[in-house]
Amino acid sequence: MRFQDIPGQQAIKEKLIRTVTDQRVSHAQLFYGPESSAKLALAIAYAQYINCKNRLKLPATPESNDFATSPPRYLATDSFATSLPRYLATDSFATSLPRYFATSTDSCGTCPSCLKYQKLIHPDLHFIYPVATTRRVPKKPQSKLFIEDWRKFFLQRPFPVNLQDWYDFIGIENKQGIINAEDCNEIISTLSYKTYESEYKVMIIWMAEKLFHSAAPKILKIMEEPPEKTLFLLVTEDPDQIISTIRSRCLFVRIPPDRDILRRDEYAIENQYFKTFITWMRNCAGMRVPDLISFAGEMAKSGREKQKAFLHYSLHMLELCPAVVYGQAGRLSADAEEAKFLEKFAPTINTAGLAGFHELFNTAIYHVERNAYAPALFLDLSLKILRLFKPNFVPL
Repeated sequence: MRFQDIPGQQAIKEKLIRTVTDQRVSHAQLFYGPESSAKLALAIAYAQYINCKNRLKLPATPESNDFATSPPRYLATDSFATSLPRYLATDSFATSLPRYFATSTDSCGTCPSCLKYQKLIHPDLHFIYPVATTRRVPKKPQSKLFIEDWRKFFLQRPFPVNLQDWYDFIGIENKQGIINAEDCNEIISTLSYKTYESEYKVMIIWMAEKLFHSAAPKILKIMEEPPEKTLFLLVTEDPDQIISTIRSRCLFVRIPPDRDILRRDEYAIENQYFKTFITWMRNCAGMRVPDLISFAGEMAKSGREKQKAFLHYSLHMLELCPAVVYGQAGRLSADAEEAKFLEKFAPTINTAGLAGFHELFNTAIYHVERNAYAPALFLDLSLKILRLFKPNFVPL
């Protein structure tokens, strides 16, 4: 993966390149951003650039520097003739000049190191990611047991990389993936060896927020005092879910969302969530208990990650209701169909009380993460929502 293969994010690319040219590569970095960002691809491109044997220097572009606009103003000043000789004599001239004329650089893509990186088979490139038991790996799952699947999964669509797509690809069914203690032990063992052929050993931990809470402390020591020329690149969508002792050891690199990087099926997924949400709320408000029992059974058939995604989407829809009630509907990003529904639905939620919905949905998400029995959980949630709509309702 080369920087030029990733659309947009020019400022981030230049920042990462500068850490290498200035020899200020932090040993632990946390790439964080929403799902619609190429954070994992950027981490791999960064690692490939660091270990490239023949880095390219490309012509400067208007987006990457301001030389085309700022030097003319400076050249027009009277002090240029006297200050230039002094500047040429400074040590900073040799390092700052390339930033004007060749700030856009990239890995060559043709050296042995780059060729292996582009296939994710470099011996000094290591990956850790959430896994769970599958039919092929019925017990003691580890990232290294899924490495072939991981390479195929990433190379077929390198951005954006979606966690649920990964779970579906390896077939963990209704389980939740985690980064377990065995993987943390593998990190320590792998990084204790010397590099095979590159300057840096690189350990990329994708979805670092999935580090199991009791396993995460195992890697604190090696992250604080890593072997020489070791680079940790943690990739996450929610850094707040990572324990503070690990976050404090990392340099944060924020990757903003990019409009050029979109999930082609993202709209279809959200549209399905929207239809399910409408039916669910109407059944709750209409006190249709048999339909709510059927809904709970259907939700139980989906994976826990999909259950959480649906609950987050539903909570997002509920949070839009106050803006509609107070006449701020024009500021919403919802599409026309959602806006039409919210116009009628929002006054009902305002009456029932948004705080009650917040508590119910956050509690449900908490229980899903802890493997609660899904049919009972969603039926209980539905009946409690029904009571918010109809406080005097008593099931027969």
